Amino acid sequence: MPKSSPITPPLDREAKRRLAVIRHVEEVTGNVAMSCRYFGISRQAYYTWYRRYQAECIEGLRTRSKAPRTSPNATHVEVVGKIIYLRQNYHFGPEKIVIYLKRYHDVTISKSGVWRILHRLDMGRLPASQRYKRHDRGGSGTRSSCLATGCRST
Repeated sequence: MPKSSPITPPLDREAKRRLAVIRHVEEVTGNVAMSCRYFGISRQAYYTWYRRYQAECIEGLRTRSKAPRTSPNATHVEVVGKIIYLRQNYHFGPEKIVIYLKRYHDVTISKSGVWRILHRLDMGRLPASQRYKRHDRGGSGTRSSCLATGCRST
């Protein structure tokens, strides 16, 4: 039984274009500057693609993510977990979460940092059933009852 090779996905449009530029230089003009001018790219971009092509063949021409591999200043997963726990179980807002984390866990984080984490996780607003409800207290002597009845308090 023949050994099966791993199937590679087809090249994306950008990788095909990069390969076309490299082949144009090698097979048609032999002149990097002229080919780059023809395709409207910089020589620096061409040489970056060419080095990757030499090192990794066709796979080196694929589009790569520009996202950083690591984020050293990101909030630790444990802290984010505590923020989620406090929000879900105690319905704390960002300011109370900051105070709680500092007092009981010795974790320093800004109020805006907590706010951003909550909003990124779609927890920025509590469900209607968990929000603070204002209870109108009816009774004599309150301004609202006087306005409703038309009485005068002097």
